[in-house]
Amino acid sequence: MSFDRISHRPLPPVPDRLWIGGAWRTASGGGTFGVDDPANGSELARVADATSEDAVAALDAAVDAQAAWAATPPRDRGEILRRGFELITDRIDDLATVMTLEMGKSLDESRAEITYAAEFFRWFSEEAVRVTGSYGVTPNGAGRMLTMKQPVGPCLFVTPWNFPLAMGTRKIGPAIAAGCTMVVKPASATPLSMLLLAEILAEAGLPDGVLNVVTTRSTGEVVGTLLQDSRLRKLSFTGSTEVGRSLVEQSAANLLRVSMELGGNAPFLVFADADVEKAVDGAMLAKMRNVGEACTAANRFYVHRDVVEEFTARLTERFDELQLGHGTSGADVGPLVDASTRDKVADLVGDAAERGGVVRTGGEPVDGPGYFYRPTVIADVPDDARILREEVFGPVAPIVTFDEDDEAVRAANDTELGLTAYVFTRDLDRAIRVAERLETGMVGLNQGIVSNPAAPFGGIKASGFGREGGAEGIEEYLETKYVALATGA
Repeated sequence: MSFDRISHRPLPPVPDRLWIGGAWRTASGGGTFGVDDPANGSELARVADATSEDAVAALDAAVDAQAAWAATPPRDRGEILRRGFELITDRIDDLATVMTLEMGKSLDESRAEITYAAEFFRWFSEEAVRVTGSYGVTPNGAGRMLTMKQPVGPCLFVTPWNFPLAMGTRKIGPAIAAGCTMVVKPASATPLSMLLLAEILAEAGLPDGVLNVVTTRSTGEVVGTLLQDSRLRKLSFTGSTEVGRSLVEQSAANLLRVSMELGGNAPFLVFADADVEKAVDGAMLAKMRNVGEACTAANRFYVHRDVVEEFTARLTERFDELQLGHGTSGADVGPLVDASTRDKVADLVGDAAERGGVVRTGGEPVDGPGYFYRPTVIADVPDDARILREEVFGPVAPIVTFDEDDEAVRAANDTELGLTAYVFTRDLDRAIRVAERLETGMVGLNQGIVSNPAAPFGGIKASGFGREGGAEGIEEYLETKYVALATGA
């Protein structure tokens, strides 16, 4: 198998400065930092390295724009989102190239993410005009009760590197629809997609100051400065549970509204009556989407003893067919995002093998530049292996055998995390019973992807709180005001 690490496409033109108050500007200190191609380590571009001073300027712009934006008719806000959806769709090839170059996923996967990202703008363009309140009579009949929904106010969004566009539109879409302004801090590894999105939204007619984008390597300093500012009213973060806990603590000083979409440790349950071929198809989606670098990725495979050998053999065969290489070369599997991610994957695989797991395929990084790791299947993984407790964030499928339904459910729930689970069975009764017992915010029944802009995305336990997408998504950006009306003399 050959590995082509060289890009087959040049980087399209991308903004390289901060987007603040409707203008591109350099960082106050004049600093920049490099954005690298994880397939070969080459530098793609240099972007502005924002300071705390720049972060305050971005919040100033958001605060200045908030009142007028909140007063903008919902239909107008929705039409801007609709135009944003159309512009993203029109520019899918350039956006996909940028995403593949800065993050590593294949072009096909980048296109799929961009389509998914655009759908949040289309969905929330329609939700913008569906924000309603209520009117009622007090129980004693002496008055009336009026409730109204109003925008929370200026928001801070901290987005991750693994889905550099979709994790932005999933927050930006409902904020725009609700009438909130925002400051977005994209991951330093993948800032280019978000800078392009700022350019697109400006073209779509979003007023100056509603969206502000600050790129920086000094994430703690920049975010910390904004969280200490009493003018900020909401924080939404997607990332690790460890960082999420720290941000929640920091947000408490100003009692911010907080949404947290944190880590996952998704179980993938295959029962004896499952259609094994469909289960393998689902496993390929749930595990290999985004090179396994997804909080929703299947992390632990619990397979009934009656079908475990067939499932393992078929999954191993499918993994062996995957081609590694640069995402623009037509390869199925690109690199991991950086060396530390690749090294953690290797460490977890090594631990599982040392404890008795059997590597059926893969099990090692690829020599040479870039951060490639071979797609790996490990059978007979023991209960004490770290890979069953820690989020692997890579192309590794550890398989554990079970005999009884209760055993599988107990093992699936034996984690502090609770984002997603996958269940494969032909038995409807079992499907509903197991789904109800699983301690996760989302369950995929006989399918390997759960994400949908029209559905509420989010977890429970240490996987966070709040929901993104669906009818619930806009509620994260609205406050409820109650007005007591006196009636009669």
